Amino acid sequence: MRTLIYGGRVIDPANRVDGTLNLLIENGKIAWAGQGMPEADEMVDAAGKIVTPGFIDIHLHEDPVREGKIAQCIFLMALRQGVTTVVGGNCGSNTYDPVEYLDLVDRDGTAVNVALFAGHSHFRCAAGAQDKYGAATQAQRREMEAMIRKALDGGCVGVSFGLRYVPGTDRDEFFRAAACCKESGKMVSSHVRDDADAIFDAIDEFCAVGVEYGLPVQISHIGSMGGFGQMEGVLRQIDGYKLRGMDIAMDCYPYFAFSTELGATTYDPGWLERYHCDYDVLEFCEGKYKGQRATKQTFEEQRREFPDCITVCHVMQESDVRLAFTHPAVMVASDGLVSDGQGHPRAAGTFPRFLAEFARKGTLSLYQAVEKMTAFPARRLGLTNKGRLNVGADADIVIFDFETVCDRATFPDPALAPVGIEAVFLGGEPVLRRGEILNSHCGRAIRK
Repeated sequence: MRTLIYGGRVIDPANRVDGTLNLLIENGKIAWAGQGMPEADEMVDAAGKIVTPGFIDIHLHEDPVREGKIAQCIFLMALRQGVTTVVGGNCGSNTYDPVEYLDLVDRDGTAVNVALFAGHSHFRCAAGAQDKYGAATQAQRREMEAMIRKALDGGCVGVSFGLRYVPGTDRDEFFRAAACCKESGKMVSSHVRDDADAIFDAIDEFCAVGVEYGLPVQISHIGSMGGFGQMEGVLRQIDGYKLRGMDIAMDCYPYFAFSTELGATTYDPGWLERYHCDYDVLEFCEGKYKGQRATKQTFEEQRREFPDCITVCHVMQESDVRLAFTHPAVMVASDGLVSDGQGHPRAAGTFPRFLAEFARKGTLSLYQAVEKMTAFPARRLGLTNKGRLNVGADADIVIFDFETVCDRATFPDPALAPVGIEAVFLGGEPVLRRGEILNSHCGRAIRK
């Protein structure tokens, strides 16, 4: 099967390309590129549209496994946005043993390609250290290290931490778990230990493993960590690390509210003072108060009775998030997290929203925006055949209308699909056309 995409504006920052070109797909790869019209079995008219590599979401929270199968929800949301590759296992958390999860992806196929971090918190619990506020024993530390190494050997792209969520993780435990990446040089990622005015010390704590072991480090969702008036200082702090030789980057989502579970340590006593707010900044995404803002009474009741309830907290400063995206070390990621389709609209709208709100309105050029969604995360992950459109690259492609593309997901209705994503190809197969999913099982596991 030969498919020709013709007449579109091809933007491929990995190869420094931006111009009207035609692409021929054959056997899952880009087989030819240029201005001619080679013979093809299928012709796709992209005139007036933008043709780019499929978007790469380096930070989301993968779908759960139920009865031995992946219960696809967030993966479908990702595909509708033009995302073709995702990385789960973030913030220290896996929904299932990550290597076995990758096996399930290959066995059944998923809506998108899937890579996974080995989540420190996941293996901490598996080793028996269930108390997130307590220290792990030496035996537990040895056991979790052995499991993390096994996961890395099984193809995980690195180790992720949720230091904020597991405050019992001391420096020794953190360093020993991160050291599992030393031999392979794989990435260490983290939701750092603190935010707001305490973000600077938290970044220094995390970056210490990069200094000690020479590892690439990734700071998760920087907008929700330093987006309370600290962003300018955070970006200068990161610049200092880069000029001292560290391989460091950050991801960010284009919204001005964060999301986490109600029982998370984020909402431990002191959170009102930290964010200089009252209870009504918090919105319930599930349960009997779904869609309502919290009061002291409902907050305490639901935290006690429904700690897994997903919430949204409306406290981030728009100016800080916009500033973050202008920095060359910041890429786009959704941090998508859903529970039965409920959650923050970022899970369904991040990439179209970024194009509409940040590129179309001129915060960044379209070329810069595409780079932050394709070439940058691909390079960060060492994916040499993705995030690019040169001959021989994987034919993961998105076609969108730059004039109309936008998110529609809202806080009351967070699963609404975007508009303006005209077509998506995954491994050369047409998997989405004008919002309709044609095939939700073409995705495969990505192992390093």
